[in-house]
Amino acid sequence: MCLFQFTARRLVSQAHCGLKASSAKKQRFCLEMARPSSNMADFREVFAKAKHIAIITGAGVSAESGVPTFRGAGGFWRKWQAQELATPGAFARNPSRVWEFYHYRREVMLSKNPNPAHMAIAECEKRLSKQGRSVVVITQNIDELHRKAGTKHLLEIHGSLFKTRCTSCGNVAANYKSPICPALAGKGAPDPDTEDAAIPVEDLPQCEEDGCNGLLRPHVVWFGEALDPGVLTAVEKELDICDLCLVVGTSSVVYPAAMFAPQVSARGVPVAEFNMEPTPATNRFR
Repeated sequence: MCLFQFTARRLVSQAHCGLKASSAKKQRFCLEMARPSSNMADFREVFAKAKHIAIITGAGVSAESGVPTFRGAGGFWRKWQAQELATPGAFARNPSRVWEFYHYRREVMLSKNPNPAHMAIAECEKRLSKQGRSVVVITQNIDELHRKAGTKHLLEIHGSLFKTRCTSCGNVAANYKSPICPALAGKGAPDPDTEDAAIPVEDLPQCEEDGCNGLLRPHVVWFGEALDPGVLTAVEKELDICDLCLVVGTSSVVYPAAMFAPQVSARGVPVAEFNMEPTPATNRFR
């Protein structure tokens, strides 16, 4: 059964938990699920038995690396928030301004390095693979710091700052050029008083496929866009087989990623949350 169908049915059944007569065992299960434990010995026991571990990460895992999130108060680039620039409409209206924004973010990220969280996750995958156990990292981050740390089995559900997609032929390619094109050299300053560079479209990043020369865009999921169905299918397969899920550095409020761990928990799989403070999903995990 599809995980999403299974989850919908399971969540409906759980919604009635405690509202109708049920066995003492079921009542205990519901109480336990509503009171997450912080007993590390219990976690180690569960971890030692797990064969397929899914690790879901968000912006919090990259915070120590100094990665700007452009969320919340003060999260501006010049006078715009990311939600105003990271949209198909913004790119259609002013591709130069959007590329300046992403050029700035790319240049910042080229100076950042994985922190101990990225390294620990990569080391976990490496060690467990030698034991015949699997680890997959499902990340909402577009900074590639997991990849830089050495993570191999990585699903980037929101894309990557260092990939481009052609608006003409659709080709997706890795791109680590600095700057990504000559016209963007020295551009992208975040200061509110900086004027737009107003770079002509023909001087912005262009597709290098034979005979194309189409305008490139960042290969990231913008506001108002759907996630890549191929990536979502891969995520669903991993969540279907995982027997332990770790949630690391994510507030569990951005959908559809916010549904992933609760869906796993709904089918009785242990979920361990590693966050600085409780999140809206905390009480749905063990």
